[in-house]
Amino acid sequence: MIEIGGTAYSLQDPVVWVALGGGGLMLLLVLLLIVSIRRAGRSAAAAEKVSAHMAGLGQRVQMLSDGQQQLFGGLNSVSEAQAVQQAQTLQLMEQRLAEVSRVTGEALQGSATRTARSLGALQERLEAIDKAQENITRLSGDVLSLQDILSNKQTRGAFGEIQLNDIVGKALPSDSYTLQATLSNGRRADCLIHLPEPPGPIVIDAKFPLEAYERLRAAEDKAALAEAQRQMRTAVRAHVRAISEKYILDGETADGALMFLPSEAVYAELHANFPELVREGFDARVWIVSPTTCMATLNTMRAILKDARMRAQAGAIRQTLRLLHRDVELVLQRAGKLETHFRQAREDVEGIGTAAERAGKRAAKLDNFDFEELEPDRDGAVVPLPRNG
Repeated sequence: MIEIGGTAYSLQDPVVWVALGGGGLMLLLVLLLIVSIRRAGRSAAAAEKVSAHMAGLGQRVQMLSDGQQQLFGGLNSVSEAQAVQQAQTLQLMEQRLAEVSRVTGEALQGSATRTARSLGALQERLEAIDKAQENITRLSGDVLSLQDILSNKQTRGAFGEIQLNDIVGKALPSDSYTLQATLSNGRRADCLIHLPEPPGPIVIDAKFPLEAYERLRAAEDKAALAEAQRQMRTAVRAHVRAISEKYILDGETADGALMFLPSEAVYAELHANFPELVREGFDARVWIVSPTTCMATLNTMRAILKDARMRAQAGAIRQTLRLLHRDVELVLQRAGKLETHFRQAREDVEGIGTAAERAGKRAAKLDNFDFEELEPDRDGAVVPLPRNG
């Protein structure tokens, strides 16, 4: 380090080296001038030539000083330009990184919201299934006999309706069915499911005659068993025919109805020992269901209702799809812009590196500059020094 006038200069600075070289050259010129004056003191003509030569040397020294000042100013300009360019590049990269962070955060937040909604809907459905399963298990594990619970038709009908209402309420939306609906013929249906056309509204009846089944269970000999089976066939056929006549109305209800059995045991008995009754029910368009199969049937109806409502909302769905398509296009456009910004930033960094490399090469050239290789003046005004002897 060299301190001149309160200002410190580094010996590693090429400007300092140029200034030192210029000072040394000036000192050498002064020494040469002194020697020349001593040698030329005997002759006035030589003194005049020396004076003219000194004036030329003074001009060259002034030119060298001006060149040094220009070089120093150029180096300062290059340094300032590099600092400004680096600041602008850093600011641009910070802006682009902030934009990337914002877009990424919005996308992650939207994905998390949709995932939370899906998990919430799934949890609600699982809870509904668990509750329905608990109800079915509780009803299946009841130790009371049907005879104690269903002592008369009124109690039996109320039990079947309550069980049916519970199953329907768990499986279908509240606006998709009506309990104790009155038809145009004045008949009141236990439950009317509002299915779209086709098939149309369908009736579920819960009033099954269990007296014949109780006699069948209580039979102790073959004669009593045969009589109970005959009464069972008669009662079931009559009930199937009544459902078909009361609840299947052309233009008002579906081309079929459901007969709900509140007991899995009765359902199993019909399918195991009275398959002809089940077939006759199919022929009469009356389908026999138990609590378990009724739940499965209602789930199928739920899918039909959902599909119908989706078709009714097809316009809204298409609009939503168009908006979704537009959002996807916006995401693609932003991704393209982001890629362009990154490419531009990479090019800017490469440009800064190239400029820095050029500046380094120029500084190296200045460091190795040879002041003896100055070109002579075009007017030939340089006065040669006389030689000794």
